[in-house]
Amino acid sequence: MTATIDQTGGAHTDVDGIRHGDRALVIHPAFKTGPRAQYSGGRSPETRLEEACGLARAIDLNVVAGEVVRVNDPKPGTLLGLGNVARIAELIQTEEVEVVIFDASLTPVQQRNLETEWKVKVIDRTGLILEIFGERARTREGQMQVELAALSYQRSRLVRSWTHLERQRGGFGFIGGPGESQIEMDRRLIDERIVRIKKDLEDVKRTRALHRQARKRVPYPVVALVGYTNAGKSTLFNRLTRATVMAADLLFATLDPTMRRVTLPSGREIILSDTVGFISDLPTELVAAFRATLEEVLEADIILHVRDVAHPETDGQKADVEAVLAGLGISHEVTDTMFEVLNKTDLLDDARRDALAAQASRDARLKPISAITGAGLNDLLAAVDQRLSAQRQIAQYRLRHEDGAAMAWLHAHGEVVARADTEQYTEMTVRLAPEDIQRFERQFQSATKYEGEPQ
Repeated sequence: MTATIDQTGGAHTDVDGIRHGDRALVIHPAFKTGPRAQYSGGRSPETRLEEACGLARAIDLNVVAGEVVRVNDPKPGTLLGLGNVARIAELIQTEEVEVVIFDASLTPVQQRNLETEWKVKVIDRTGLILEIFGERARTREGQMQVELAALSYQRSRLVRSWTHLERQRGGFGFIGGPGESQIEMDRRLIDERIVRIKKDLEDVKRTRALHRQARKRVPYPVVALVGYTNAGKSTLFNRLTRATVMAADLLFATLDPTMRRVTLPSGREIILSDTVGFISDLPTELVAAFRATLEEVLEADIILHVRDVAHPETDGQKADVEAVLAGLGISHEVTDTMFEVLNKTDLLDDARRDALAAQASRDARLKPISAITGAGLNDLLAAVDQRLSAQRQIAQYRLRHEDGAAMAWLHAHGEVVARADTEQYTEMTVRLAPEDIQRFERQFQSATKYEGEPQ
């Protein structure tokens, strides 16, 4: 889908964008030196290329070729050297390629020059991810967030004389006319639309805050699922909630956050939140645009970091997720609010499964599971239940015998540790969440709080 700006400031789709089934060439430039070097963190260029191919397939592009191109000296005009540019031009002709995807950031000049040389559309990693998000967004909020990110990205790509192409470039392209006046008009329309979307998203942010306040009054603890894209978060979400959230073997199958109620073994109810998957080199435009969505993670009582332990570079994916969480102000070292859910154990051999089980027995944060088969889910829910119970506080109440509703409320929402009946009162020692204590005392003002041994 291609978004363009009309004279009224609204967005509409344009048929000249990337089309389903377009023949695509995916290039991962492997930088040997400098800040863009890809040889750190245990992520191999070949694996990064395969991930980029998966991103392209996520929007139904027909990936006809993919290769890692070693880059010793990045060229400011084309990124790649002239020899590689010429060689790839021949490959494009041979394979009848219609779009080239770079698994890296390209400057507007590099993008334009490569399109001129190859006479096909060229998009970089940011443009591709924006294209995927544009297709995945279903809610109005999600669509606004994607559009804001796309507008911010595309504004920097308004360069002169880009209309030499017969078709617009892929991603969220904009109508570009010859001459400075058309560029200035596009920039003004984009700026006006950005201001409008930011205002609308502030309204969404306020609404989310009100919803969170309402949940605190109910209240239900919030447990958020986070993880690398395609780690199995939505499959786990569906398994635990019996929901039908889209769960497919695709990168970014889930975009819009989804929340459902789940009952834990103790009977306590929680709200489980499924969030967008993270990915390495997540475009900065998207991190900023999805801040409102990711605030659900910031407000969560417990975070479940779902990992694909069958992936060859699961440790690298873990590091990428932790980097995004750190950017949100969430430290991965906080052990009392986070579990590592080691998913897809059904894809491991017996030796690897046994090794994970032994590791989990030494570290209570680790929970091996299979969202497909259900293995380990009971243990995971019990651990979440126990962790939430540990966050509760002890409170003692003296109730009249006729206050049956108050006694039933305490049994339903807390853990009754002790109970003593006297001639005049029933005295109960209960473990409750701080929010439940406030709610109970507000609802049952006849209950008397006391400390010490029952009378």
